[in-house]
Order: sequence, then C-alpha cells, then structure tokens
Amino acid sequence: MKYFSTLVCVLTFFVMNAQDNNNQELAYAEIPAYPESYTPGSVVSRMIDGLGFRYYWATENLRDTDLAYRPGNDSRSVDETLDHILGLSRVILNSAIQSPNDRSTASQEALSFTEKRYRTLNNLKKASLVFLNSDKLEDYPVIFKNPTGETKFPFWNQINGPIADALWHCGQIVSFRRQAGNPFPEGVNVLTGTRRKQ
Repeated sequence: MKYFSTLVCVLTFFVMNAQDNNNQELAYAEIPAYPESYTPGSVVSRMIDGLGFRYYWATENLRDTDLAYRPGNDSRSVDETLDHILGLSRVILNSAIQSPNDRSTASQEALSFTEKRYRTLNNLKKASLVFLNSDKLEDYPVIFKNPTGETKFPFWNQINGPIADALWHCGQIVSFRRQAGNPFPEGVNVLTGTRRKQ
C-alpha cells in the first residue's frame, strides 16, 4: 500500500508538472498597474513592462508563414528577429540580476516559437520586478564577458541599447506580420496597456 501511495504521488507530480509546462502563463497580456511613485527604478520597470506588452501582442497568433516571412533576402525573418529579441531580453535581465553576458556559455539550443515567446516575456517580467524597487541604476551596468576580460557599460546604455532595440524590433514584427497577411490583433491599446474584449 505504501508503494502504491508513493507511486500515485509521483505520478500526480509529473502530470501536474507536465500541465504547467503545457499551460505556461504568459506575462503581459495586459500591462501591470503602474507604480504609485516615480523613481528611477519604477520608470525603467514601466519601460520594460511597455516592451513586454508590445512584444506579447506583436507575437500573438503568429503563424508558421509569419515566422518564415522576410521582406527581402538580406533581411532577418520574423523567427530570426524573435531570436534576437530573446537575446536582448537576456541582456536586460542580466543587467537586473548583475550577471555578465557571456556568449561562450549561451545556449545554442533550437527553441520552438512558443518557448522563445515564453522565455522572452519571462525574462522581461523578472527584470521589471527587480528594477521596480531599485533607486540606484548605476548599480546595474551592462556587462559583457569575453576571453580577455569584461567590458562594462553604464545603465544609460541599457536604455538606448537593448531596451530601445527590442522595442524597434517589436515594430518590425508588427510590420512584417501585416505584410504576410496577418495584421496586429484588433482592440489592443498600447496607451492603456489593455485589449478591448472581443
């Protein structure tokens, strides 16, 4: 009986874990409530939340034909652009957790669209939560590690670098999906960070 109970518990754990992985809750379907006060960290957090919201809706209901779309032979496809944004989200998160960006240890695994989307949104959410309670942004440099050492950039470079670049590429995805015949979802309001009920 004890063996049977243990077996049932283990199987229940695996089934629940599998369901969690299949039904991963995505951040940023709506933008979170804004902070009560303006601080350096709360402003950066809100910028990242805005990026997350735009990314969520730019990538909502992308089809395989959208992912493969590229406007020209020398352009990235939507899927390649998603890889780039995922990398930018890692740089943003690594700055928040004060960890260097080391490309030599970066995973080269091929990810599905669903997994890329989940990881990107999760990275942005984690970074936003760290910055929300931060007052000294100078404590969060962007650090790149290479075989000869580390290069540090002040937080200013985070704003005009990865955050602005990721916003730029979200706009590209919206443009590319429209060109591929799959326009941006209706009812999304980027000013209020909401989507009108359909």
